[in-house]
Amino acid sequence: MNKLVECISNRDSSYLPIWFMRQAGRYLPEFKEIRIKNPNFINLCLNSELAAEITIQPIKRFDLDAAIIFSDILLIPYGLGQKVEFKKGEGPVLGDLKIEEILKTTAQNFLEKVSPVYKAISKVKEKLPQKSVIGFAGAPWTLLVYMLNQKSPKKDFDFFKVIKNEKLTQKLLAKLEDMISLHINEQIKAGADVIQIFDSWAGLLPKNQLFNFCYNPSKNIINKVNNKKKPIICFPRGLGKEYAEYCEKVSPHCISIDYDVDPQWAKNNLKGIPIQGGMDPKILLKDENAIKKEVEKYLKIFSGYPYIFNLGHGVLPDTKPETIRYITNLVRKKR
Repeated sequence: MNKLVECISNRDSSYLPIWFMRQAGRYLPEFKEIRIKNPNFINLCLNSELAAEITIQPIKRFDLDAAIIFSDILLIPYGLGQKVEFKKGEGPVLGDLKIEEILKTTAQNFLEKVSPVYKAISKVKEKLPQKSVIGFAGAPWTLLVYMLNQKSPKKDFDFFKVIKNEKLTQKLLAKLEDMISLHINEQIKAGADVIQIFDSWAGLLPKNQLFNFCYNPSKNIINKVNNKKKPIICFPRGLGKEYAEYCEKVSPHCISIDYDVDPQWAKNNLKGIPIQGGMDPKILLKDENAIKKEVEKYLKIFSGYPYIFNLGHGVLPDTKPETIRYITNLVRKKR
């Protein structure tokens, strides 16, 4: 059993695994070279040779404990037939939502569109047999936000304005649960050792809607995937103190905390569940002293606790690769 899996499945605190969200991609010069030649981001994610190569790039540089597949959560709307493109300076832009057509999408239709993801995972697993390979998916609520809003939401996102037809929305939510579960199971079949579910916009939900749109759908997915006996990390970003209720209702195998969560509070209140991440990615843009101080804070708080060193969100594009190496070395020395 590899170290990341051991930390989660056996709550083993004797070794401190380290990897970074968005470690494969935008801040690495070798990725930028590939990206210039491949301007269509969705097509790049669906090029299994290049996706595998990009996934492995940070492992070659930093010898991290896990490789997360180079992909995107919006491949699920794409697989369901909604147009998805990434525009410079705008981020993701999605086409019109034809709910009735999406509800008719079969598992076979979906898999035909996204199968290169699974081929990429197999290639990575073959080349990195000693490392944990992480597959991932967006959570139903977060995908629903993108699909209904057709772009990234703003802070003043109006939940009730976007959800105009609640009956149809519930049908779409159920469809997403099925397709996400299918996508996760196919990634596990291809060789993924661990799965992370990103609920990036969980913090936009009103408290009285958390159970319906956040907790329950994620719990259903874990139940559908659990028979595969692979650990699932959940990242419900922006929930604040509701992280405690999330863990109680959803029962993830590991919880990834964002940078607004006090790590000491998390350790005290999340009932011994393995914890991942927390450090603010902006810290990586500061000098070495500031970085060292923050890294050591997390290491001290989680000493003797099943903890995976990571960030509270993805690596920022302006991060220097040397900073990732510096942090990795700091963590390794403290083991």
